[in-house]
Amino acid sequence: MADAKPLLQFLLFLFLVCLDAHGNGVQGFREKNKVLDLQEFRSQQHGGTGTTRTSACISQKPRREKGATILEIKHRDYCSAGKVADWNKKQQKRLMMDDLHVRFLQSQFRNRISGITTKYVSEAQIPLTSGVRLETLNYIVTVELGGRNMTVIVDTGSDLTWVQCQPCKLCYNQQEPLFNPSQSKSYRSVLCNSTDCQALQFATGNSGVCGSNPQTCNYVVNYGDGSYTRGELARDHLNLGTTPVENFVFGCGRNNKGLFGGASGLMGLGRSDGLSVVTQTSSLFGGVFSYCLPSTEAAASGSLIMGGDSSIYKNSTPISYTRMIANPQLSTFYFLNLTGISIGGVALHVPNFASGGILIDSGTVISRLPPSVYKAVKEEFLKQFSGYPPAPEFSILDTCFNLSSYQEVNIPTMKMHFEGDAELTVDVNGIFYLVKTDASQICLALASLSYEDEVAIIGNYQQRNQRVVYNTKDSKLGFAEESCSFM
Repeated sequence: MADAKPLLQFLLFLFLVCLDAHGNGVQGFREKNKVLDLQEFRSQQHGGTGTTRTSACISQKPRREKGATILEIKHRDYCSAGKVADWNKKQQKRLMMDDLHVRFLQSQFRNRISGITTKYVSEAQIPLTSGVRLETLNYIVTVELGGRNMTVIVDTGSDLTWVQCQPCKLCYNQQEPLFNPSQSKSYRSVLCNSTDCQALQFATGNSGVCGSNPQTCNYVVNYGDGSYTRGELARDHLNLGTTPVENFVFGCGRNNKGLFGGASGLMGLGRSDGLSVVTQTSSLFGGVFSYCLPSTEAAASGSLIMGGDSSIYKNSTPISYTRMIANPQLSTFYFLNLTGISIGGVALHVPNFASGGILIDSGTVISRLPPSVYKAVKEEFLKQFSGYPPAPEFSILDTCFNLSSYQEVNIPTMKMHFEGDAELTVDVNGIFYLVKTDASQICLALASLSYEDEVAIIGNYQQRNQRVVYNTKDSKLGFAEESCSFM
């Protein structure tokens, strides 16, 4: 009987653990916590404060491997001219801009689902207030258009690629010279009766409008709160690294307003057929692209890979794939079926887990979850990350701590689970958001939507140091852990 006592004690322990887990709507055993070095984390978030960062923006030479083109991708904080005098305000402003960005997205989703279309906005009707929607589009690459290098913002939520053009009636400040169509022998205007012009309605929500002398196709894209680009649709020779793309259709912007951070324009990597870079290069790359998004530190860089040979990826874990969900009303965007979230290995149980699907977006910073899901995540996280002094909530983030007196902390792992047993393991640097650079206000980098029926979003903050693979041909998306590096 004496030998049976340890066994009985162990069984009693297992019973109590299971009882506690089921009582809290969770199940499973905890995984080993990850160590967050706060000094290193703080340096990554605001490294280079007070220093000029434009030299870090110089793009490394792209390369081609096994039929794929590899471009360097960087965070645009280090491609903005001048100095950052107050990094705290910059971090806080980004959250406020992200909030406005998501509110605009949700309004666009509601309009499209209800069948409300946006009519073409005349020049006199275009608002002149500063735009905010593109303040959160953080990642940039360099391409060659018409023989000139152009630094463009990468956006998986847009189809149309555009750059600012001469002559420009209204252009924001950019670091590179404006694109000059008259200096490109391969530049051609797109006519208003063409299929490319007709594709604008599907790609941007606005119909193309005929110009005059000749009958060119004019476009307008409204990004919300005053951000917009307006100009003519055109074709020119595009080089993605050393890969030529003939007769590439893009927007030549003559009237542009918004916070574009000195970039020359935008690269549209949206899902819908027609004008997206993905569609226009499908014969070259098979409708496959992937990226690894780096952190904001000055020397950090990642890669945007056009093409599907997975042997050139540098992932440290196998790629797990999940099905892309078709959404006819929101065909530009990439939707997935989120089936669960686990904190520290503890799986949360929430009815109708993001039942409408979840959008993965390179333009949103902080991930947004339905209120019931966020509540469960917050409760389990606080249960496992206990004993630390609280700090006031800030903007969209309501779970905050004062970690200014700590060198490092142990934080629970976070995983998002998708249909087909695919999972996204959030990097240790993607769990907390540094509101104040001394770590006196550091918050859980997740936010709640206002309503259960709003569209949930996976933001770029939770995608860092992941190889995210978009395969539009087979309608699947994959995740793998990877330490981002261009070389």
